[in-house]
Amino acid sequence: MKTWGRLITAMITPFNDRLEVDYDKAVSLAQYLIEEGTTALVVAGTTGEAPTLSKQEKIELFKALREKINIPIIAGTGTNSTRETIQLSIEAEKCKVDGVMAVVPYYNKPNQDGLYKHFKAVAENISLPLMLYNVPGRTAINMMAETVIKLSKIKNIVALKEASGKLDQAGKIVRETPEEFIVYSGEDSLTLPMLSIGCYGIISVASHIVGTDMSKMIEAYICGDVNKALRVHLKLLDIFKNLFITTNPIPVKAALKIKGFDAGGLRLPLSEADEEVKKILKQNMIDLGIIES
Repeated sequence: MKTWGRLITAMITPFNDRLEVDYDKAVSLAQYLIEEGTTALVVAGTTGEAPTLSKQEKIELFKALREKINIPIIAGTGTNSTRETIQLSIEAEKCKVDGVMAVVPYYNKPNQDGLYKHFKAVAENISLPLMLYNVPGRTAINMMAETVIKLSKIKNIVALKEASGKLDQAGKIVRETPEEFIVYSGEDSLTLPMLSIGCYGIISVASHIVGTDMSKMIEAYICGDVNKALRVHLKLLDIFKNLFITTNPIPVKAALKIKGFDAGGLRLPLSEADEEVKKILKQNMIDLGIIES
């Protein structure tokens, strides 16, 4: 779905002092991300603390952002229950979002046939474009290339967020899926390597902090200036690493606050960044010229 662009941000969910979803601040954050180069938003995904959001909170987020934001909104609707994923995807479609993203069902550890049937069932119950999300580090299983290739033949399954870290697997998917099916890197540090094997872009966490640089890196590569893209990639390596120094989205929320955008705390079982993490992030951001010392 090339209309979603190449730099999609997996957006955090801002909370107020009572850890209630702050919908106005979510809109403000989305507007800031657009200014930094974001071309579409994934809302209520992993980075958005989806496991601790209620179904109604997710729906209200979809509505609030769809009403106020003029770039594509991709609703995170994946759960470890096929029935619940279908129900939330239907509700997201009613909110007039531009697509849905569904993660490989976690905890259940289905086999590849179960994965195929799960995503096929979701796709058949909506008319929206559906993005698959493969992240074995979260789900405990890897969706194999053969399963993605088979799913890509379903009309409204249009994209994959690939966060397995397996470049050979991603390359096989790019090679053997229809031309209109697109693959996004699911890991910031692999954006440039994934582009080099034919992937389309990135669904990013780091774009909350270095979106402008990431946009320049992608643009340089697409325009054939590989050396410039490499320079930006190498410049950003430390921030890519440090934004995952502990469980996402703990570091990115801390980094945003250091940068001047307070998105509130995190819901348990996640806890806020400790002083050492904050110190590392702050120094990294000083080194990059994002903030002053």
